[in-house]
Amino acid sequence: MSRGVRYPLSDFMLVDDVQLLGELTDAVASTGIQVTRTTQIETWKTQVMLLQRCASELIQRYGAAKDWHLILEYELPRRQKRPDAILLADDVILVIEFKVGATSHDASSRWQVEDYCLNLRDFHGGSSGRAIVPVLCSTAAPIVTSSPPISNSRVAPIRLTNADDLANVLLSAYSAQHDPHGAPIDADTWVDAPYRPTLSVIEAAERLYENHDVREISHSYASNLDATTDLLAEVIRDARTQNRRYVCFVTGVPGAGKTLTGLNLVHDPSLRAEGGPSGIFLSGNGPLVKVVREALVLSQQRAGRRRQDSAHEVSTFIQNVHQFLRYHREHPTALPHEHVVVFDEAQRAWDQKQMLRKQGVDRSEAAELFDVMDRLNGWAVIIALVGGGQEIFLGEAGLEEWGRAVAVRPDWRVVASPEVVSGGASVSGHRLFADGIPSGIEFRPEPLAHLGVGVRSFRAQRLAEWVDAVLSLDTECARSLMPDCREFPFYFTRDLKIAKAWLRARSEPDNGQRSGLIATSEDQRLRAYGLERSSAFRLDYSFEKWFLMPPADVRSSHALEVAASEFECQGLELDWVGLCWGGDLTPFKPGAWEYRKFRGSTWHQVRSDIERTYVRNRYRVLLTRARLGMVIWIPPGKAIDSTLDPARFDRVQTLLEAAGVPELRPDFKRAQA
Repeated sequence: MSRGVRYPLSDFMLVDDVQLLGELTDAVASTGIQVTRTTQIETWKTQVMLLQRCASELIQRYGAAKDWHLILEYELPRRQKRPDAILLADDVILVIEFKVGATSHDASSRWQVEDYCLNLRDFHGGSSGRAIVPVLCSTAAPIVTSSPPISNSRVAPIRLTNADDLANVLLSAYSAQHDPHGAPIDADTWVDAPYRPTLSVIEAAERLYENHDVREISHSYASNLDATTDLLAEVIRDARTQNRRYVCFVTGVPGAGKTLTGLNLVHDPSLRAEGGPSGIFLSGNGPLVKVVREALVLSQQRAGRRRQDSAHEVSTFIQNVHQFLRYHREHPTALPHEHVVVFDEAQRAWDQKQMLRKQGVDRSEAAELFDVMDRLNGWAVIIALVGGGQEIFLGEAGLEEWGRAVAVRPDWRVVASPEVVSGGASVSGHRLFADGIPSGIEFRPEPLAHLGVGVRSFRAQRLAEWVDAVLSLDTECARSLMPDCREFPFYFTRDLKIAKAWLRARSEPDNGQRSGLIATSEDQRLRAYGLERSSAFRLDYSFEKWFLMPPADVRSSHALEVAASEFECQGLELDWVGLCWGGDLTPFKPGAWEYRKFRGSTWHQVRSDIERTYVRNRYRVLLTRARLGMVIWIPPGKAIDSTLDPARFDRVQTLLEAAGVPELRPDFKRAQA
């Protein structure tokens, strides 16, 4: 976390602007942003000039202001937000957001600075109980003589200003909020204050989730989901009453409800009613976090709540794991606020090499999480939700890394699905302990920690096994596992138009069913068929809208215009899936895959074993997203284009036919024009 750039006002007005710009660049780089854009540098130059002029005027008009402290680019603890400037004025906190060149104070900018203030109030230990004033400075806007109050009275009404009137507005806001008998804020203590959510915001988040309507998050519910949640809740109670540490490993086939179990658990009303602290749901899967948050927010909007308030509250208990760990790394003595941590997609936790590369830390993400929770005096619970064979990116360590972290921590008791010991189908043969359960570890195998599949989703279990067989190129086994097409309609086609028509015919949006296209992130040549796969496009596209918007919205998956990649859809599901096969994984000869990646204008071979594993896992993710049915589109290829070799795609068709997948006839019964 960046502590920002801090100066007393008396020093700030004299400091060299080149020095300041260097300090600002270093401060932002410490948050993980290594490149600072030229436009940001120019904006900082303007802000520094305006603030130095303002500091001089404040001190001339109110001598005591020389001891006020100005903090630039301070990162709010665990919130991934950085206000432009914070002025600690005696007992008052003035939060300043600049819009350089803006001629008005638009609604989104007003909410931005208000949101900073709400985050300080609700999550920053040093701001609790303090007067906080949002100030929006649109530098070229006209002077505003009055401002409407915001909805929550514990944050002062927003103040609107421009470049020329900034000092006047700051002095006026300070005078309105200053308590002559109030204790001044110590700047050193304030910048190092911990993340500490207030009880009020935790309760608000719980109320939000208790009334949730998030069918969009997960369409599958395993038959023992309630029993699994009850088991984990009982483990937490035992940990708290007996002052113990537990790590629980929960498994389940794709779509069994692992994510939903975790979300339900972190705010189980019975646990909070017994006086327990709130839990936190952590994930390194950025798209999943966005979709889950958005689903909860939309649910509250439908109930009539303000979007901004709901978004603020839901972020309390759904957070990014990398941000959580980085905060505690930079605050080595800070105790975690939460005693219960749910780690979704735990098999994707980074290994030691990736942590060293990305974070400069010489231990794995699993080991660091244990280290953080070990700071607590007394009990702690880590719940790892584990999928199988779905590590899809460099440095994702898999289940075995968790086993190595547990093996050297005998004070942590293990409650785990038997699948993690036997290397069952739900974990694709991976094992928590490669050489058996280590001596000195208290290990309890627990069948309820495996999310078994109920009758309604039995076909998803069969599909997961079929996928394992296909990726192993065992076509005989795959054919025996092929789902009944009456129960789980499953076809291939070489015509994208036919695939889209089938999806439109099958899905029933009025009944809440959702269809969509998904495709590998690695085949840039799908662009030849109108499917953009570049990372720049995908990063800029709002996939939370893709997953959640209704059929009439062109951003929705129903439009069948944009394909989600394995990164956007991992951990999530669609009812009806159109999978677009790419040229990155094609049969080469009997019993062997050819693994490729597209760079520049040509295909290149993937040679390392670990990268090849990621390619197979990419397709494991894609092939297990469908709940009700799937069609696989195999591109026809183009003989005149070496990057679209038809023979490679013909071999994919041969493989799927051997694995039992029938071809979708152009005259299928429910086709639509």
